[in-house]
Amino acid sequence: MGTASSLVGPNEVIEDTDGDGGEACEIPVEVKPKARLLRSSFRRGPRVIGSSFKSTASVDLEYAAEYERLKKEYEIFRVSKNNEISSMQKRETKLDKENKRLRAELQALQKTYQKILREKETALEAKYQAMERAATFEHDRDKVKRQFKIFRETKEKEIQDLLRAKRELEAKFQRLQAQGIQVFDPADSDSDDNHTDVTATGTQCEYWSGGVLGSEPSMGSMIQLQQTFRGPEFAQSSIDVEGPFANVNRDDWDAAVTSLLQVTPFLPRTLWSNTVRCYLMNTADTQLEVDIFLHEYMPKLQTICENLGHFFLIVHFPVENSDQCIMERRCEIEKSSLCLFFLTSALPRCIEEDCEECFLKNAETRPLVIYHKLLETDGSSEVALHLIGKVSDADHSQRAKVIEHDGNAEEGAKKVFAQIEKIIKKELLGWESLDLENKDSGIEDDCSNREEEDFGEAIWDMHEEQEQFEAFQAAIRSTCELGFEKYYERLNDLVTAPAPIPPLLVSGGPGSGKSLLLSKWIEHQQKCSPSTLILYHFAGRPLSTSSEPALIIKRLILKLLQHSWSVSALTLDPSKLLEEFPRWLEKLSACHQGSIIIIIDSIDQIEQAERHMKWLIDPLPVNVRVIVSVNVETCPQAWRLWPTLHLDPLSPKDIKALINIECHHADVRLTREQEKQLEKHCRSATTCNALYVTLLAKMITCIKGLEDADSILQQCFQCQDTVSLYRLVLQSVQQALPSDGDRQLMQEILCLIFVSHNGVSEGELLEIYPELHWPTLTLLLQNLQKMCVITQSCGLLKFQHLQALEAVRMQYMEQNEQDSVAMYREKLVQYFSQQMSQGRVTWRGVDELPWLFQQQGDKQKLHSCLLNLFVSQNLYKRGHFAELLSYWQHVGMDKNSMAAAYFESLKQYEKSCEGEDMIMRLADLYETLGRFLKDLGLLSQAVAPLQRSLEIRESALDPDHPSVAQSLHQLASVYVQWKKFGNAEQLYKQALEISENAHGPVHRRVAQELDALAMLYQKQNKYEQVEPLRKRSIKIRQKISRQKGNMPGFAILRRRVLQLEELSLGSETADTARTLNELGVLYYLQNNLETAEVFFKRSLEMRERTLGYDHPDCAQSLNNLAALYDEKEEHEKAEELYEKALEIRCRALAPDHPSVAYTVKHLAVLYKKRGKLEKAIPLCQLAVEIRQKSFGPKHPSVATALVNLAVLYCQMKKHTKALPLYDRALKIYEDSLGCCHPRVGETLKNLALLSYEEANFEKAAKLYKRAMDIKEAEASLVGAKALSQKSSSGDAFSLKNTLASNPYLELGFR
Repeated sequence: MGTASSLVGPNEVIEDTDGDGGEACEIPVEVKPKARLLRSSFRRGPRVIGSSFKSTASVDLEYAAEYERLKKEYEIFRVSKNNEISSMQKRETKLDKENKRLRAELQALQKTYQKILREKETALEAKYQAMERAATFEHDRDKVKRQFKIFRETKEKEIQDLLRAKRELEAKFQRLQAQGIQVFDPADSDSDDNHTDVTATGTQCEYWSGGVLGSEPSMGSMIQLQQTFRGPEFAQSSIDVEGPFANVNRDDWDAAVTSLLQVTPFLPRTLWSNTVRCYLMNTADTQLEVDIFLHEYMPKLQTICENLGHFFLIVHFPVENSDQCIMERRCEIEKSSLCLFFLTSALPRCIEEDCEECFLKNAETRPLVIYHKLLETDGSSEVALHLIGKVSDADHSQRAKVIEHDGNAEEGAKKVFAQIEKIIKKELLGWESLDLENKDSGIEDDCSNREEEDFGEAIWDMHEEQEQFEAFQAAIRSTCELGFEKYYERLNDLVTAPAPIPPLLVSGGPGSGKSLLLSKWIEHQQKCSPSTLILYHFAGRPLSTSSEPALIIKRLILKLLQHSWSVSALTLDPSKLLEEFPRWLEKLSACHQGSIIIIIDSIDQIEQAERHMKWLIDPLPVNVRVIVSVNVETCPQAWRLWPTLHLDPLSPKDIKALINIECHHADVRLTREQEKQLEKHCRSATTCNALYVTLLAKMITCIKGLEDADSILQQCFQCQDTVSLYRLVLQSVQQALPSDGDRQLMQEILCLIFVSHNGVSEGELLEIYPELHWPTLTLLLQNLQKMCVITQSCGLLKFQHLQALEAVRMQYMEQNEQDSVAMYREKLVQYFSQQMSQGRVTWRGVDELPWLFQQQGDKQKLHSCLLNLFVSQNLYKRGHFAELLSYWQHVGMDKNSMAAAYFESLKQYEKSCEGEDMIMRLADLYETLGRFLKDLGLLSQAVAPLQRSLEIRESALDPDHPSVAQSLHQLASVYVQWKKFGNAEQLYKQALEISENAHGPVHRRVAQELDALAMLYQKQNKYEQVEPLRKRSIKIRQKISRQKGNMPGFAILRRRVLQLEELSLGSETADTARTLNELGVLYYLQNNLETAEVFFKRSLEMRERTLGYDHPDCAQSLNNLAALYDEKEEHEKAEELYEKALEIRCRALAPDHPSVAYTVKHLAVLYKKRGKLEKAIPLCQLAVEIRQKSFGPKHPSVATALVNLAVLYCQMKKHTKALPLYDRALKIYEDSLGCCHPRVGETLKNLALLSYEEANFEKAAKLYKRAMDIKEAEASLVGAKALSQKSSSGDAFSLKNTLASNPYLELGFR
């Protein structure tokens, strides 16, 4: 049967069934491998049936032995392999340790290498520093040698003078003794009245005090400083403000024009807008004259205004449809600069209404021209004559012009054109006198030349400045404050915080009110601290001109140059400009006597802002503060570490107030339920946004005639962000238009603005869409402006917010955006290309057409456009250097290829030149090309076009013509940059000689050549020749500015004078007296002192009659009259009036009131002039006390008051009292302004003089050396710095102010 193993399989269970509770148990059974058994059986042959059990067992034993043998072999194999693995693991461990050791050695070697490399760099740096110190030592040694030589020569001369005087006295003494006259010996007297030190002019003290910084000496040395260029000036502070003109003088035109915005009554838009709008209405009988005027003479008026940087528009409403657009007519009349009416016998009612609105209600607002056509029929119109009579009766200021004509239509239109042209040039733009001057001097009538002339090598774009000015004005005109007072304190803390301090980041969501906050704070800061120079820039939409980084930096530098009276060569290369801006900021801030605040709004709109604005990361100068605003979502990561002022969402109280203001203006009342719904809706982060709430309020109040308020609210509540609400606004405005054609025009206009570079003007829209007329355009623009969709800036229609731009894209272009954008861009391309083909190259076409070609990717057309020489000239002369380079880079041409293309194009143009005008244009083009290549660094290629320009002008004009001097100047500037100083010097001297012969010794061109020569000598280290040239240039610039000022600012002042003269003809009221006071200040600014005195007296008399003799306003008029008499050197009258003004103010005002301090300061100045030092001392002490109370003991204004007091003590020989005052002032200046500020240098020089007079020569030499180091550092950085009696540094005690005019007049309002 076999064994049990043959009956039970492996892992089978044998159950024990015996018993009731038996359990199944598993019995392990060993089973032999069947395959081996089978092979064994085959080896041994067939199995014999019936073999015994014994033979089977023997086979099993044999197999077991074999199994054991194999098992032993396996164990041996396993153990050997385990040993091998163990040895490999040990080897691996050993290799790991070796690897770690080698790595540690490698790291040690690398550290050693880095250490040696650093030591090498340190050694090289030390070597270079040692070389610099050696060079500095050599320079100082040479300077000390020169100074010692001057000192020795001066002392030798002084000794010779003293010996000569001694011999003369001895001879005189002997003659008197020979005559038997007894001579009194001073040594026998107890009195020390005769012990007065007097030193002649030109002695050693002049050596101590000479130089550009020209500090005020101790008064004991006052006689010795007659040759000093100027004395120290107080840093201006907000304590001296009473009205916008309180600290403005004729040397600071920019501040004067800025201050115009603060005077009352508020300046109309027509005073500062760059669009001349002529409102025209006519009767049917004069239609022929109107057609001739529009077709023949309107283009001429447009050309005149374009040459002066302005738009010209004629707003014409047809008489037959006038009743349907009454509100539109009134809106256009309000915006118009002048009104023009063509009348005959038949006079429609609408013309009477418009004449009433534009002139009879307020005859001083705008000029009026009436063309009265006299018909041959006997019945002349009594209505027309009656209207003309009413106009004549109301025309007290002679602003209405009546043209009566009975001839043909052509003559009538010509007369109207002549009158309009005269009004535009004389009354509106104020350029008539400048045109006459330019014609006399041979200067071309081109506004870019004027701008360029004002800033020497720097190129100024009037439209950029106009755009920034209007952006600021648009913001401050808003009456909404949005609870900004809580943010003002943080901004004020930034201004007063000690340096160094990083920029302040004003962050918030889109539309949170960042621009509005900054504008309101700028306005507040300008009123409170006029000494603070605030430079602001509002960046526009991305890719627009206002967001171009190179243009932003260039504008900021030019504004700094303008305020520091510095004229220096400014590169236009964008990469160099961005790189050099920190150095410009440092050196120009050192020249400014007060704080500088730079504000850049929406800085994140600038392309690659973090790279282009990397100067923000560098440490700022001590008197510079920077504020930038960013969208919290797009703020660069590196900037998030700066101090941040985050604008919180509007509170429910602010939201309610904002909506209530809009509802109150529109006379709309909301129910309590509607207010609750609004409050509930405006709770999320996107709906409590300031812009969202403003739009929501305007939707409630402005959209009328569609649905009821509940329906509008429900539609608004479905919009959860500003963009979606803007889309609802667009739909509502579009539905409110009367016809489908008008709705389509609205879409077309918005899409054109969307695809343009900088916007579109109204005149361009009328030319692009002939079916568009003024009633429709006015209605459409009025509604879009009310709803904050578009705004008008620099004469162009733009989107007011980026959310409006995005809403237009989504509303009208989202479905097929690429094709829509291409279609509308092509419309603009066709329009501007047609202008170019007619030879009309305007700044608008130059701004738009190349940019459109670039966006279209049409390189061939862009290349052809750039080779239009007048396009490139316009871009370059307006400073758009970076933009011009980007166009050429897009075309794919390098600098040399670009220069060759321009040369070839110029040669082709030269072949077609005929006539003197074209020849002069050719010379201008060659000069522009030479300057452009110079700025590119292609100096060798720049010489040829400049020489060609010089040849053309010499042959076409005259070798002594001013234009020849201009060519010589430009060619010399290339040689200077090329280091060929000998050639440059010869050319500069020729240009100087021609300019002096052509213009006289006092002219801006002469000053420009003097500055260039001074800079050239400075580069050659010919310092002894630099100073006289700079001083002469400074005197010329100051004298020119006093005579006529900066011309654009002067024109605005003159127009303001005309307006105020008309207002001053009213009844005797406090407002009229204030207007008279303003008028006197403006005449003073124009250097017309006699007329200013008349108006100041009229203001004083009127105030005494209307307000009483003890009113503070009377003190203001007395103060202004005193300042005027002080300038006219009628010091007795001035002293009497100052004392009266101070008496009134001390009685009516607090002891520390700013007006009291103002009069105290100037009365002290006057006492000092007249030698009444005992009276001046207590006033100066009072000034110190007032400033300490107002600003704290460590403010720079306190330091300047201390300096003034110390100066008086020095003059009284009380040196012990003066010394601690000087030391305290020096400490304040160093802590607040830095150790290298010019104020510190001036105070050090005063201390040096004081030490010299006390015979402490070693200390005097050290102090003087520090002062001269500061002076030379300033001069080497800035070049020619013209120091003037600016408003930022005007409350000074100085000899120059003693002999010159007192520039301070007050103009205040209650």
